[in-house]
Amino acid sequence: MDKINKALELFKKGEYKEAIDVFSSVLETEGDNAEIYNNIGLCYANLGDDEKAEKNYLKSQELNPKNPHVYINLADIYYRQKDMGSGIELMSQGIYELPENLVFRHYLARFYMEDAKLDLAIDELEHILEKQPENYDVYYDLARVHFELGNYACAIENFENVLEYKSENPLLYYALAQAYEANDEIDKAISNYLKAIAHNDAFSPAYKKLGILFFAREDYEDAIEYLEDYTKFDIPSEESSKVNDLIERIKKKCANIG
Repeated sequence: MDKINKALELFKKGEYKEAIDVFSSVLETEGDNAEIYNNIGLCYANLGDDEKAEKNYLKSQELNPKNPHVYINLADIYYRQKDMGSGIELMSQGIYELPENLVFRHYLARFYMEDAKLDLAIDELEHILEKQPENYDVYYDLARVHFELGNYACAIENFENVLEYKSENPLLYYALAQAYEANDEIDKAISNYLKAIAHNDAFSPAYKKLGILFFAREDYEDAIEYLEDYTKFDIPSEESSKVNDLIERIKKKCANIG
């Protein structure tokens, strides 16, 4: 036990190689231990050696297939490596071993999303909401899936559900605005792009969106204002040139109207 405590202290200090040495010496004297293999995997993961981390996690999983932590650790590797097939297989096994673990279902849904298996993702997300009707992270992912499928009204409904629990996030207002825009509800789209800026006045993409929508609505002065604000941000020179060209076109249109 003293060796394990020493290894854990080394881990906390970020001395991962030294911690591996101590954990490994415990295995040599005490035999296989699922938790120690998991800890060694964590050390290798922190050292950036995913191959050795995965090897130790898998050994831990083999010794104790009902330890939820090792599934999450493995899932993080597969997600980072974009190995969706392995991730789906892993989380499906985790759900078999621990069927009440809703975190596994959420991971599985996200692997399905990345693997373009959107209908399967919806099934998992809706299953979670039956058990956890106030899980705003799940509502957000469900909104993203419906947006990808072109179900914009459903996307809007789910983004609005998130706002009941989390209303200070400019990214959320921006995503909701995009859904309203795609659903041809331009006034509501503009309102939410404005809310994104209200919560973060440096959120540059919303300025461009507002400029374009005001232009389409023939509110030329507002279009110019937001596009000019957009060009003040650190954007690529090619992008800046295109936007400035658009601003000049709008100004000419205004002059012709006048």
